[in-house]
Amino acid sequence: MRHRPWTLALATAAVTAGLAAPPALATVPSGAVPSGAVPSGTGALGAEPGPGARNLKPAAPSAAVTGNAAGFDPLTASSDPVELRDAPRDLSKVTYTHKGQKHTLDDYLARTGTQGFVVLDGLNVVFERYVTTNRDTLFQSWSMAKSFTSAAVGIAMHEGFIGSIDDTVTRYVPELKGSGYDGVSLRDLLRMSSGIAWDETLDVPPVHVAASLGLPITEMARQRRRGWEPGSRFEYTSMNSFVLSWIVAKATGTPYHAYVQRKIWEPAGMGSRAYLGNDSNGNSLGYCCYYATDRDFARFGLLYLNGGRANGRQVVPRSWVAESTRPSAPFNQGYGLQWWLGEDGDFEANGLAGQHIYVSPRNGVVIVKSTLATVVGEDESDDAFRAVAAAVAAARTGARAR
Repeated sequence: MRHRPWTLALATAAVTAGLAAPPALATVPSGAVPSGAVPSGTGALGAEPGPGARNLKPAAPSAAVTGNAAGFDPLTASSDPVELRDAPRDLSKVTYTHKGQKHTLDDYLARTGTQGFVVLDGLNVVFERYVTTNRDTLFQSWSMAKSFTSAAVGIAMHEGFIGSIDDTVTRYVPELKGSGYDGVSLRDLLRMSSGIAWDETLDVPPVHVAASLGLPITEMARQRRRGWEPGSRFEYTSMNSFVLSWIVAKATGTPYHAYVQRKIWEPAGMGSRAYLGNDSNGNSLGYCCYYATDRDFARFGLLYLNGGRANGRQVVPRSWVAESTRPSAPFNQGYGLQWWLGEDGDFEANGLAGQHIYVSPRNGVVIVKSTLATVVGEDESDDAFRAVAAAVAAARTGARAR
C-alpha cells in the first residue's frame, strides 16, 4: 500500500513547534482517564515524542478540559459493546519475506518499536502484545481518523443529510465560497483530489500547531487556494478530511464528535472511553487525533470486515463500505475514500509513524498496530500483516479439517 507522505522529521518539527507554547494539558487529575491511559500528546496537537523519548509519558486529556470541549471531546463506551474473546495463539514466529530477507513477527514488532499489537480472527483476539503500555492505553490515531470521518460521511448520506458525494462542498458549508474549495465535490475530498494548493509535509505542521493553540481551523480552511484542477490527480491533503468533518457537522446539525458518538461509537459497540482532538473552538479536527484503545481500533476494523455490521446492527451502509474500499479514481488505484488499498482486497487506515488498522477480507482478519514512532521497518508492515493474516486463516482452516 502507498502510505502517507508524513515523515518522522515532520512529526518532530510539529512536536517542537507545539511544545514551544504552553501546553493545553499540563497535568492529569487523578481518575480523569481510564487506568493506564496514555494518549500520545498534549492538547489538540497530540504531539508524539521522537524515538529518543520512549520513557516520556504524555499528558492525558483531563475531565475538566474535555467537559468544556477545549482540546478534546470525550466519546463514551457503548452500552452494548462488541464482546471480544481471548483465544491466544502463538504467532510470534510467523515469518515473512521482505526484499529477500526473512523475518519473524517478533523481529518486526521489536524493530518497529511497536507498543500495541492486536490480531482479530473474527471476534477472537488471537494475539495481543503491549510494551510499556497495556490494554487500557489510549493510543493516538493520527490519520487513521480519516477512515472514521469517511464512515461518518457515508452514514450522513444514508440518513439523507448529504444528498450525494458529487454535491459541492459549498452546498453544505457556504462559508467556503470564494475559497479554493468553492466548486469542489465531496468525492474529490474523499479521494484526495480537491485541487487545493497543498504540500502535506510543509502545510500540515503550521495548521496542526495553530489548531493546537486554539486558532479556528475553519478559518484556515477558508484561506486555502486552488492550485490545480480538482479530480485530475491524487494529492494527500489532511485539510480535505477536516472539511469533510465540517460538512458532517453542518449537514446533520450535530457537532462531529457527537455524531460519531451516536452513529459510530455507540452502535459499533466500542468498549472504552475515547477522546477526539479539536481546535478549542468547537471544531473536531477530523483528519487526526482519535485517542482510543487498540481493541476499539480493532472493533472499527471488524466493523468494516463485516460489511458495516456490529452486534446485528447495520452501522455503516454496506454499499458505503464497498465503495470506500475500492479504487476511487484511475489516477490512484491504491486509495479509496479515505482508506488505503492493498493486495487481494486488503485495505487499511494508516497513521503517522506507524499506526495501522489493517483489514484482510480474504483471510477474515483485522490487525492493529500502535506506536509512538516507527523509525525503521515501516516499509515491511504490509508484508508482515499479510503473513500474519494468512497464518491465522491457515490455522482456522486446519482446525476445521481436524
